[in-house]
Amino acid sequence: MQLDDLATLQTLDPQGMLNEIRALPDQLEKAWEIGSRCTLPDPQGIQRVAIAGMGGSAIGADLLAAYISALCRVPVAVVREYDLPAWAAGNDTLFIASSHSGNTEETLSAFQQAKERGCRLVSLSTGGELEKLTNAIKAPLWKFEHHGQPRAAVGYSFGLLLSLFTRLNLIPDPAKDLAAAAALMRKLQANYQPEQPVARNAAKRQAGQLVGRWVT
Repeated sequence: MQLDDLATLQTLDPQGMLNEIRALPDQLEKAWEIGSRCTLPDPQGIQRVAIAGMGGSAIGADLLAAYISALCRVPVAVVREYDLPAWAAGNDTLFIASSHSGNTEETLSAFQQAKERGCRLVSLSTGGELEKLTNAIKAPLWKFEHHGQPRAAVGYSFGLLLSLFTRLNLIPDPAKDLAAAAALMRKLQANYQPEQPVARNAAKRQAGQLVGRWVT
């Protein structure tokens, strides 16, 4: 395949993933801005955090958990199940439901359990059933707008969580690091754009080397 043939590349990307990748630094900054004005749960006395999510929504939670592992003053676990662990109970547990569509069965099940167990609740979503359930109990809803695949919204799922943990004083303020990361991503993106020829594009060269091979 001729990787410098832009017309062919476009036919292989019907969902516009290249544009989604370009938008990652914008997503991060937008998520941070959205999070700065969303309603918070009671920040006092949080002893543990459970983040429920699946697929792309859980990726953002995993990135957050890895980033804050040496920074956060309370333990954080990502739950990819219908059922919450036994320790996720009581008002000193913060439960965060992260579902791009708002209709993820596992996340909705965990949300209901967290509500029944008296956890503090926050939801991150574009809408769906999760929005209805959250609004019904007047819990904080951190809503964002994204019409693509959940895996293409990782800037939102990570950035909103980062903002939430910062505003709850669970981690030091990373605003300067986030701004620097977004700026660096934009700078590096110039080297990997489709318009950049193979001779100067490491991503295209790696893609070419993978043709006809299994990735393990």
